[in-house]
Amino acid sequence: MFPTAAPTTGPTPPLVAVVGGGPAGLLAAQRLAEAGFRVRVFEQKATVGRKFLVAGHGGFNLTNGEGVGPMAAHYGAQAAFFGKLLAHFSPTDLRSWAADLGIATFVGSSGRVFPESQHKPADLLRAWLRRLRELGVEVHTRHRWLGFAGASGLRFLAETTGENFTLTPAATVLALGGASWPQTGSDGHWTQFLQEIGVPCQPWQPANCGAEVAWSAFFKEKVGRAPLKNIALSCGGHTVRGEILLTDYGLEGTPVYALTPQVRAALAAGSPAQLHLNLKPDLPPAEVARRLAQRRAGTSLPAFLGSMFSLRPPVPTLLRELAGPTPSDLAEAITALPITVVGLRPLAEAISSAGGVPFAEVDEYLMLHRRPGTFVAGEMLDWEAPTGGYLLQGCFSTGAWVAAGVARWQQGA
Repeated sequence: MFPTAAPTTGPTPPLVAVVGGGPAGLLAAQRLAEAGFRVRVFEQKATVGRKFLVAGHGGFNLTNGEGVGPMAAHYGAQAAFFGKLLAHFSPTDLRSWAADLGIATFVGSSGRVFPESQHKPADLLRAWLRRLRELGVEVHTRHRWLGFAGASGLRFLAETTGENFTLTPAATVLALGGASWPQTGSDGHWTQFLQEIGVPCQPWQPANCGAEVAWSAFFKEKVGRAPLKNIALSCGGHTVRGEILLTDYGLEGTPVYALTPQVRAALAAGSPAQLHLNLKPDLPPAEVARRLAQRRAGTSLPAFLGSMFSLRPPVPTLLRELAGPTPSDLAEAITALPITVVGLRPLAEAISSAGGVPFAEVDEYLMLHRRPGTFVAGEMLDWEAPTGGYLLQGCFSTGAWVAAGVARWQQGA
């Protein structure tokens, strides 16, 4: 589908500028250097890969062991397009790439892919940067992108020297990230430069973030932070299994994060969003009914829930908070407990963001229609995916895809 080597127009290979030192940008840089291009990476922070390292704090989940087809479904409205990207650079390709850097991986019981226990995120990043140096990639840190110059130029500020300069590469890859975790450099301020050339950007919104619930003061004091394991959470016709965490502000956890798009859509309609919590998703309704019928008069609700359903604190307090001291429909309280979400956590706290460059503004190879030779990768594009390896895989796959797109465009330029 794509060429594997760059054309040469003389003794000096074409120069590609990669703006942004995250996974999408660095993989694009590696692929382009391997294809014979000269590559310069510009990063505004003192080091590259800062968000990559932060993502590894909660368990270094590189990708997921699902096949390409099932995995593509996790990319929502962009599922069909990501099917192509994942076929081009799949989870298997990502694991092979890591192995080539000396980082072995394994598939966990949840299907998530992790490096072997002796490897940390910093180990992979060090090995990756060493490979980039071997390929001749120049990495320039503390360089802030200031916008476009002419038809193909880029303006930069070298913050260590205060120098402003313009670079005119043969092609540009923009991989500046979204707007979550701004302390890592992903502040989303680049949208102004895209809008200056006529590229409308979708507003930033939090994705993969906690949900806010108006708990009572009693609940906050009694429960604080407590996990609920082996549950199912539903919203807007979507159901996700896993573990959630009750917090003083509401809910956290993989099921909550995965349902962020549905919660966000409900909140956008101007009303609170409704989640439904199934505390015993493995029990058929008939079995739930059978156990409920065995409750004896005088048995307290906490004692009954503990003996018949193995539902112990903080579940009784949660039921009291949301269904009252004596729930009128205990079966519903156990299997479809309604939780009203009044808001989402701020964008700065979100794991990722929705919004950015619409796919209508780029071609099949992620090149801007309004600026030929400029490609967009990673979270700058308006897509989202749940945690569990899908976010990082999506960034890597877009990086590999634009690298191939640059090579293709250069051959035809």
